[in-house]
Formats: sequence, C-alpha cells, structure tokens
Amino acid sequence: MRFTKMQGAGNDYVYVNCVDQPPPADPAALAREVSDRHFGIGSDGLILIHPSKIADVRMQMFNADGSESQMCGNGIRCVAKFAYDHELAHKPRLTVETRAGVLTIDVDVVDGTVNQATVAMGAPILEAARIPVELPQETPPRIVDMPLQPYAPWKAPAAWMEDCQLDMRMTCVSMGNPHAVIYCGSVDAVPLESLGPLLENLPIFPERINVHFVEVHSPSEVVMRTWERGSGITLACGTGACAVCVAGVLTGRTDRNLRAHLPGGDLMLHWDETANQVLMTGPAVEVFCGDWPTKE
Repeated sequence: MRFTKMQGAGNDYVYVNCVDQPPPADPAALAREVSDRHFGIGSDGLILIHPSKIADVRMQMFNADGSESQMCGNGIRCVAKFAYDHELAHKPRLTVETRAGVLTIDVDVVDGTVNQATVAMGAPILEAARIPVELPQETPPRIVDMPLQPYAPWKAPAAWMEDCQLDMRMTCVSMGNPHAVIYCGSVDAVPLESLGPLLENLPIFPERINVHFVEVHSPSEVVMRTWERGSGITLACGTGACAVCVAGVLTGRTDRNLRAHLPGGDLMLHWDETANQVLMTGPAVEVFCGDWPTKE
C-alpha cells in the first residue's frame, strides 16, 4: 500500500490515496498500526482520500486509537495539498467532503506545489446539545465560561492549578467535532499528559472531547496546548484553534482575528461575523512517501 506522510503545523498523519488504489480492508486497525511511533510510521492518525460524488475528493479520518472522527482542520489542508500536487484536483480552490460536511479550501501555490492553505471551516456550533455536552442537571443552551469545578476529575485544589493560574471555567464549541477551551496564565505549567485524558472522558461529554488550554498574550494573540480525543497530546489542532478563536470572542478575551501559537507552529484564524464562518490559514507539508506492507 502506497502512503504519504504529511503534516500541518506538526499535526502529522499518514495519507492513503484511495482514488488510485483500493482502500484498506480495516482502516481502524491500520490507523493503530501506522500511528505507532516506535513500531509503525508514526503519526497522529490515518487519513484516507477517496473519490467523491459531491466534492473534488472525500476525506476519511481515523485517530491514533482507531476511532473515526468527523474531520481534522490541519489534516484537510494536507488533503487539499495532496489533491493539488498529485493532480487529483489541480485548481486553486478545492472542495473536500468530510463527515462534518463539504468544506472549501483555497491553496497557496509556490513553484508548482502548495505550501499553505486557507480553509472555510463553516459556522461554529454553540448549542450544548449539538456539541454535545450533557450536564446532570438542566443543561444551558450554551456552555460559555461555565464553572468546571462541579465536573472536575480532581477532588481538591492541586499545586499545578496555582502554578498555571488556572481559570476554573470552560467554553465549549464544536467545529464539526467537540472542543472544550480552558484559560490559564501558563500553558507550560499544565500537566496535560495526566489532565487531558481525565477531561476527555468526563461523563458530561458523551462523545468525548478535545481539550485546549489557552494563554492569552493580547486580544490578537494566544498560546495553546492541546489534548485530542483518540490521539493524546498533539503539536497542533486546526479545529481546536478555530474553537479557541470563537471562545475568545464569546468570552470577550480576544478578537475575531487571532494568531494562535501552537507547539508545531502558528495558525491564523478569523471568525467572519457577516458570514458566521471561521477561516483558518496554515501550512501543509509533505514529509515523505513509502510502501506499507499489506497483509495477505
């Protein structure tokens, strides 16, 4: 099976061109195998590029644990790059079918290949029932700066909470997949490796959740760290950065134009008030190609 390793701001996936070759028989198992950073290729998951009847191509995404997700903001930029560079759809504006709908991507071409892309990510979903978030008591229409303590996985204040100056409130947004945004004074002090999985699997999130800790530098600039459901700590999360942009506006912390600094690089976000859609611009890079042995 021919594959291509690609990354967007360090969010890396193994891509398989299922237009020109048969799709894998068990993509969930394949995702777990190729994602292993010691015994596999090493990635945050697997993305299959299929033909589409309603768009230029169709994207199917699997997390590192084999679970299927709706879409991936960094991943879809790389899908557009692959489609353009490998001439599946050689044009400056492409459409990609995802489980979250059909999205439009404008590619920036330098010397014949795509180096970055802008994705129209669509309207943020703010209704708690659609994210989804389900509280033991009556769930409010929106989860904006909601106190986290009643649902927190810890029983008492911990030293790390003071170290990172944690704001014990969260804002929830879906950008096709669910996100919880929590603000703090220092993202570096957050014990993400232990806290991430606890928050991801809280009972109030029936489909689990992606968790983002955000440090505000100015109304136009933030630093964020991410725990992605099904993949763990990642260097970037495109839909998460979009959710952070929306959460900043909803809580009055940041503006509609935002630069998000992630461990893997920067993403530029804009929540268009008139069209009510989030635009995300960031890099798309092909790392290497290879052949994965198929099992008989």
